[in-house]
Amino acid sequence: MEGAMGDVLGLVGGGVFGSLLGGIFRLVPEAVKFFDRRDERRHELAMFDRQCELEKVRGSQKLAEIGTQHAAAADAGVLDAFKLAIEQQTDMVKSAGGWVAAFSASVRPMMTYYILVLYGVVKTAAFVLAVRGGEPVLQVLARAWNAEDMALLCGVVNYWILDRTLVKRGLA
Repeated sequence: MEGAMGDVLGLVGGGVFGSLLGGIFRLVPEAVKFFDRRDERRHELAMFDRQCELEKVRGSQKLAEIGTQHAAAADAGVLDAFKLAIEQQTDMVKSAGGWVAAFSASVRPMMTYYILVLYGVVKTAAFVLAVRGGEPVLQVLARAWNAEDMALLCGVVNYWILDRTLVKRGLA
């Protein structure tokens, strides 16, 4: 009987073991699908986050572009208004008569001379005071001319020489 009982237990044990083994192998693809879906969801969430970041950047760029376009349009409007005001002033002076036109034409050059002379006097006075204060001449000279001074000189030269030349040639 022991042999028969061992056979029964072997059959039942083998059947149970086979069923368990079959059940496990049946669950393995489901477990793989579960982990695969979880990874897919993580990937989709990461992609969604990246798309959101990209849209934020695009939105910021679009706002900056709109701001730049608005500023350019405003600047163009200001320049057009300035040009129109100068043209109206020129027309008014021409219609007023000869001496008014001559006086009006002398205002800008006289203001330029006045500013340049005043600027030179101030620079010279600062130079003389620094040298009299005991500072070495070469150091004072090195400090006396800086980027702001160059910008002022370039602005005057551009207005009176370059701008006038371009206008006479019809390039401005």
